[in-house]
Amino acid sequence: MTESPPSPSHQSRTAVVTGASSGIGAATARMLAGAGFHVFCAARRADRVAELADAIDGTPVTCDVTDAGSVAVLADAVGPSLNLLVNNAGGAFGADPVGQADPDDWRRMYDVNVIGLQQVTRALLPALIASGDGMILNVGSTAGRIAYEGGAGYTAAKHGTKVVTETLRLELWDQPVRVCEIAPGMVKTDEFALVRFAGDQEKAEAVYRGVPDPLTADDIADAITWMATRPAHVNVDELVIRPRRQAAQHKVHREPSSE
Repeated sequence: MTESPPSPSHQSRTAVVTGASSGIGAATARMLAGAGFHVFCAARRADRVAELADAIDGTPVTCDVTDAGSVAVLADAVGPSLNLLVNNAGGAFGADPVGQADPDDWRRMYDVNVIGLQQVTRALLPALIASGDGMILNVGSTAGRIAYEGGAGYTAAKHGTKVVTETLRLELWDQPVRVCEIAPGMVKTDEFALVRFAGDQEKAEAVYRGVPDPLTADDIADAITWMATRPAHVNVDELVIRPRRQAAQHKVHREPSSE
């Protein structure tokens, strides 16, 4: 019996992770580095990406994905070839009903989750193609698959992420670039809910109250690294990942308070 050839080494392969200053982005950068990728850690907070890049022997790039000039700096830093782009930068702002929501919050969400993703992808696509084995991996959300009260702005933006991913896969069908999306459900990170509720700690904590084991940033980073290290002929179109206690957006098993 002929033995299968060994999996290709990921040593010397390169990756860009946007939104790498905290949460899923930072965890993903660390795990990809552990898998042998040289990681360009991109985010707005220069001190954080510098610290992270130093820890994983990566390259820090101060980058605001919503600013075209900043994205151009990222493309220059990456150079002519790139194996993996993880479009992780995103965010939710506010949770008001449609009739009370602030349009500026909606603009911010669309700008970072959709326009920012498009700008980074456009800037780095030539390098991804040039590598001969590129991958675009967009971090979406289960919010990009179903609506829920108070989430219209965010769900609209993440539905946009999903549709952009699907369109890219059609447009790049004859290029050596895989296009994938990971759609996490309930993930507890240090900042996501806190940012959404403008620093209101009580509202942020209420999201996870009674759920002792939501997903963590490391759970998502582990799944992203698995997707990124599949053989070149394997495309994971989408991976929906939730904690066991979350059957759907509205159906989460919460333990009663002991207080």
